[in-house]
Amino acid sequence: MEFISIVEMIGTVAFAVSGALTAIEKKLDYYGIIVFAIITSVGGGIVRDVLIDRALPSALNNPIYMLISIVSAVLVIAFYNRFIRLSKVLQLFDAIGLGAFTAIGAEVAIANGLHQPFIIITLAVLTGTGGGVIRDVFAKRVPFVFREEVYAVASVLGAVIFMGIYKLAGNETAVYACFAITFSIRLLCMKMNIHLNKVDKLYRVYRAA
Repeated sequence: MEFISIVEMIGTVAFAVSGALTAIEKKLDYYGIIVFAIITSVGGGIVRDVLIDRALPSALNNPIYMLISIVSAVLVIAFYNRFIRLSKVLQLFDAIGLGAFTAIGAEVAIANGLHQPFIIITLAVLTGTGGGVIRDVFAKRVPFVFREEVYAVASVLGAVIFMGIYKLAGNETAVYACFAITFSIRLLCMKMNIHLNKVDKLYRVYRAA
């Protein structure tokens, strides 16, 4: 099994657990918890595949990732108290998933003959962050990626690196470079508590000056 497939599975687990925990926080039933786990982990990829007019989304064509999501949700239900104590580990896994899904989204664009930079970035970011956006919309809250966390920005930068490396060294090297950059940026920002300034913060700094 390739390294990128392994980290994709780790990311799937992290995203599914995130969706399940959100569902529990919103006091949903078992079915709701499982649905949230699935949409968080594979929702972005399904939307991506619909946009590029794939005959069947990869999540349905190869249901292994949906099964991983369901198993993850069941484990969260069974061991909820233990999972909420593993927030730092889950954040690490989440960063791994963001990097893996961003790289896969960019690779899917190339594999389908879509070489335009805007499309590559869009599909990469959508694959990496789309499931979380759907989860938060269902949960009736402002999506995480629209807040001050450096999350979608890490995905964008990873996709940009993918395009540059792809032209120089080919697809496989570009995929791993994209994963490494996206993951590293997200991890660095978490460790150093780096955030994107919001408009109100910038306004207060401007007024203070």
